[in-house]
Amino acid sequence: MSDSFLALDIPEQPAAAQPYRVLARKYRPQTFSQLIGQDAMVTTLGNAIKRGRLAHAFLLTGVRGVGKTSTARLIAKALNCIGPDGQGGPTIDPCGVCEPCRAIAEGRHIDVIEIDAASNNGVDSVREMTEAVRYAAVSARFKIYIIDEVHMMSTPAFNALLKTLEEPPAHVKFLLATTEVHKVPVTVLSRCQRFDLRRIPADLLAGHFAHVVEAEGVEAEPEALQLIARAAEGSARDGLSILDQAIAHGGLEGEGVRADAVRQMLGLSDRGAIRALFDLLLKADAAGALRALRAQYDLGVDPASVLRTLLETVHAVTIVKVGGDRGPGQSAEERAAFDAWSALSFPMLHRLWQLLLKGHEEVSRAALPIEACEMALLRIVHASSLPDPGTLAKQLAAGQVPAMAPAAAPTAPSAAEVAVDPVPETMEQVANLLAKHGRHSLEAQFRNCARMIRLEPNLIELSGSRPLPADFARDLENALKGITGSHWRVLIGEGAGAPTLREQETAKAESEREQVLKSPLVQAALAAFPDATLDHWQRSDGSIAR
Repeated sequence: MSDSFLALDIPEQPAAAQPYRVLARKYRPQTFSQLIGQDAMVTTLGNAIKRGRLAHAFLLTGVRGVGKTSTARLIAKALNCIGPDGQGGPTIDPCGVCEPCRAIAEGRHIDVIEIDAASNNGVDSVREMTEAVRYAAVSARFKIYIIDEVHMMSTPAFNALLKTLEEPPAHVKFLLATTEVHKVPVTVLSRCQRFDLRRIPADLLAGHFAHVVEAEGVEAEPEALQLIARAAEGSARDGLSILDQAIAHGGLEGEGVRADAVRQMLGLSDRGAIRALFDLLLKADAAGALRALRAQYDLGVDPASVLRTLLETVHAVTIVKVGGDRGPGQSAEERAAFDAWSALSFPMLHRLWQLLLKGHEEVSRAALPIEACEMALLRIVHASSLPDPGTLAKQLAAGQVPAMAPAAAPTAPSAAEVAVDPVPETMEQVANLLAKHGRHSLEAQFRNCARMIRLEPNLIELSGSRPLPADFARDLENALKGITGSHWRVLIGEGAGAPTLREQETAKAESEREQVLKSPLVQAALAAFPDATLDHWQRSDGSIAR
């Protein structure tokens, strides 16, 4: 081999690039002080550790992303920490530098076993675990079993775990985590010390996200972080995932996380535009409200999101009116607008809430969402111009006539117009009364479905054995009250009741048919013409029956 070859410089190989870790994993809490929004649980655990009153099994429950698995790992570190000098005991502030702390944080400690109950939900898996429980920990103070999504275990698996969960060896601790605690048997719940991890408030999430973007060297608008915190709905993991996406959405130009970009990314409506739309609704400007809605729709905002933000606006105005906490993240423009709208009456705000809630429900299941949203807004525009019932009652009590469209001067009513129909005494009279006043649909329902139990002045009791429309009794009461001028009660009782009018008519027709067929003339005709059938006949009143 030549010397020249030995003198060659071999370039150093570049170090392999570390794979990117998403923010939800990178900023997983490593100490209890980093666990946000769960102060009550941390205090309880700290006192239990100080007093040596540690339970043998803990159940952690809450919505996704609030820190159940992270808390379980923190408890495992707190129980097994030995301190930097190796002489420490259980502590609510694990050092994070000793071998047990580092091994648990990296997920490689042999005595901290994490089990996914979704894929290990059978009795065989539990049997293997209960067999291993008998053996002492290899190097840690306690052998920790973290069972995630424990509600996914089968009933036999739960039953196999009960005895070990109630009386485990002194060196074993169980940490169970679930998002659906109602699916966990009561026999398991009674053997665990339960901690309900709460949803994290939006202001705490926004502050947490501010620390994250600062550590990442990314600029972010406070309003953008508030939007992400509200979209996370109390879940730190969901919020960090959205923040990760928002940082990537900002591009390579260093634009940072901007509020308008977050709205566009999440499909949220612009709050300034929503305030303008809400103001147009209060002013009963139908054309302007529809144009504002279409402008949001053209930007890609979902119509249901528009109504949801309007609902949030009505709720915020109501909270301001009662003097409640405004909540974090409100801009000066929002505060000024809410202060002005807080002059609205409570009945008006409640009516707006109900109309928007009904509109949101319709839009969510509508085949034409934007058209349904427009119709909902038009309904609100019409309602906003009407006085609330309380104001209207006060005006009438004071002798004030509400403003109405001018109408022609009324003429004196005739005696026929003044006359009120008599109170019906039979089922047939009730049906005829409904038909006379144009309530044909209600008359058809009454004739075909109503089985009478009793009929008294201003009282009708019908049988519930025959299916009736849900609002039939109410509609019949209102119709009879408008026709007769007196209040009626329609009850749905027990019992078979009399046959319906339709059944009575059918039975009467069959009886008449039998009588006609038995008459001598018809009998002679059928004898002369065996293939003949009775098609119709004339009743005594001149009507034709078939």
